[in-house]
Amino acid sequence: MPAALSPPPIDIGIPLTERRAIAEGLSALLADSYTLYLMTHNFHWNVTGPQFNSLHAMFMGQYTEQWTAIDIIAERIRALGFPAPGTYGQFARLTSIREPEGVPDANEMVRQLVVAQEATARTARNLFPVVDAARDQPTADVLTQRIHVHEKTAWMLRSLLEV
Repeated sequence: MPAALSPPPIDIGIPLTERRAIAEGLSALLADSYTLYLMTHNFHWNVTGPQFNSLHAMFMGQYTEQWTAIDIIAERIRALGFPAPGTYGQFARLTSIREPEGVPDANEMVRQLVVAQEATARTARNLFPVVDAARDQPTADVLTQRIHVHEKTAWMLRSLLEV
């Protein structure tokens, strides 16, 4: 049997130290994104009241979009040469989002999702200086797309709370 070949070192034009810093920032974004996904799915399952139909459908659209995003973020971490966090314990240590207590009413669910969407946007935005300094355009593209989605979703959710 022939000996296994080891892969060549990663040489994408971004030094190891910068790739590590970007991967650490993306890991925090992945943790926020997964926590937001789980929170939104939880609220989809448990929402009640007069807004049930509209919120149930809205939350499903949001958690479905979020599910796709977590894969994109994790794969970018892997492309940079680092393992992506993937356990509840890792996510709990890395996330900036506070887990909900119990089952809040529909308006509180919406309020908590606004806070979580904005926190995720901030986590993505805070990584830009490192990404820009490394000239890491693929990661910048991911961050730009994620910020756009989180800010738009926060605006739409916030609109539901206005009286």
